[in-house]
Amino acid sequence: MNKPKIRLERVTVRYGNGHARGKGERGADNGGDLSTRDKIILNSIDLEIHAGEFVSILGHSGCGKSTLLKIVAGFLKPHQGSVWIDDKLVEGPQSKHVFIFQEGALFPWLTIIENVALALRTVKDSRERYSKAREYLELVALEGVESHYPFMLSGGMRQRAEIARALAAQPDVLLMDEPFSGLDQLTRLHLREELLYLHVMLPNTTILFVTHDIDESLQLSNKLVILGEPPSQIKCCRTIRVPHPRTLSTPELGELRSLIHHHLGVHSAL
Repeated sequence: MNKPKIRLERVTVRYGNGHARGKGERGADNGGDLSTRDKIILNSIDLEIHAGEFVSILGHSGCGKSTLLKIVAGFLKPHQGSVWIDDKLVEGPQSKHVFIFQEGALFPWLTIIENVALALRTVKDSRERYSKAREYLELVALEGVESHYPFMLSGGMRQRAEIARALAAQPDVLLMDEPFSGLDQLTRLHLREELLYLHVMLPNTTILFVTHDIDESLQLSNKLVILGEPPSQIKCCRTIRVPHPRTLSTPELGELRSLIHHHLGVHSAL
């Protein structure tokens, strides 16, 4: 078995005064002990993820899914435990570890192509930089909107632009925090297809994808991680070996759906 790309070892995060607090932040005790006034949100999480895997993280609201993603990204340090990527301790954000936020993060004062070109700022020649930016926009079916500003696009088109900018950075690890949550169902389905296509084109990119949508996780991922209620631990970690494209009516995915419902406390899902 190959070494894991990402390794979490006994990761614990607590909430103090209403927000997640990591080691070394104000109010965190120097000895590393957990205050009885703090709420543990993630409790001794161990997880291994291999290069090229598409991992969906499921769980109830407030169980720490987004917190876990931010810890892997290096935005938040765990109070206890550690995160390793390529056998290097994660101590902060890295340029090749790209985060797509739930609420979107396009710069409103820049055009769409200028937003994407930001990820290509190491390309010194401006004509080459903008040519590459157009290629990434074409990859997500956004031809013809290069000169538009974000407010001029629909939610689905803005999310495509976010993905194009993320891909332009040529990420080693792509972290996606419910990127389709604010979109209508039809747009979500189209973006699922596009994301699958992009992952086929970039097989070495490791994707961590937070979602509340069970069918979305079954259709996209080759590994499922289900978090329990706080203090959250991993209740289930399952590899999905059904090849793409997938039909959700297959017996194996039907059994997995029932298993997910069971772990999430839904006993009579329609």
